[in-house]
Amino acid sequence: MAARSEIAMADADLFSVLVPLFVALAFAGAVFAFAYPYFADDRQAKRLESVSGVRGARLAAATGDVQSSRRKSVADTLKEAEERNNADKKVTMGLKLMRAGTKMSPREFYLASAVTGGVLVSASIFLAGLPIAGTVVVAFVGGLGLPRWILNKMIARRQQKFVAQLANAIDVVVRGIKSGLPLNDCIQVIASESPEPLASEFREVVEQQKLGLSLSDGLERMCARMPVPEMRFMTIVISIQQQAGGNLSEALSNLAGVLRDRQMLALKVKALSAEAKASAIVLGSLPPGVMTMVYLSSPEYIMPLFTTTIGHFMILGAAVWMTMGVLVMKKMINFKF
Repeated sequence: MAARSEIAMADADLFSVLVPLFVALAFAGAVFAFAYPYFADDRQAKRLESVSGVRGARLAAATGDVQSSRRKSVADTLKEAEERNNADKKVTMGLKLMRAGTKMSPREFYLASAVTGGVLVSASIFLAGLPIAGTVVVAFVGGLGLPRWILNKMIARRQQKFVAQLANAIDVVVRGIKSGLPLNDCIQVIASESPEPLASEFREVVEQQKLGLSLSDGLERMCARMPVPEMRFMTIVISIQQQAGGNLSEALSNLAGVLRDRQMLALKVKALSAEAKASAIVLGSLPPGVMTMVYLSSPEYIMPLFTTTIGHFMILGAAVWMTMGVLVMKKMINFKF
């Protein structure tokens, strides 16, 4: 009986120990089951954050490499364009005639200059009766000065027409690219549909491409024939897009806006400087005009200026001062922008 009572007491003690242990384990299991999702989400979020951080760092490094390579490509393109521009500073007579849009060769131009000088010299000798010094001046002006002045005026007028039409041509390219046409087809549209001198210049680029020349080289040659900043801007934009990529339509659209703003600024400067130019023209033409009217009304009063040594020095001094005044006024009314 004593042994049975001891066994019963041992079972009771073991039961009293095991029951709290099972209750504690059950409570711990319930707490773990309730709190595990929160800890799991936190660990997963931290893991995703670490992974995304690594990937973000790699992506940022790759993006930085791409941007640095694009910057390097743009800098190289600008440097090449500047080197080509510096190399093409020497302008030959043939290039000037191409810029003027004439079919005349340099030999024909020199021959026409000689004929012009001969005609003016003959007129000065047989009609005006000028002395030898005056004849030499007329020969110099008629053979070298007048033909080159006319040629430069033709070049400037043609360049002004080209710049005035370039923004509309760029808009044609932008609309063509947005509609799905390649750049070469857009240039062909400009060459066939645009007015002169835009059509002839882009037609030359199209013909050069047919002979195997790249578009960038064709535009560079076009910049040599038409050396205006607007054409240089367009060439640089297209060259950078071909080398570094990007949205060409957006870049050209921004360029067209910039060109129109430059034209508006030029017109505003022209309007603001019109009064100053008119004043300079009046002041510059007043002395020779008064001298001509005095000569026509009373020749004996002004003839000592042309027949005496003192009169010759006075005419020379007046001409020098007038030239200096005209140059100063020209410098004052010409604005660079």
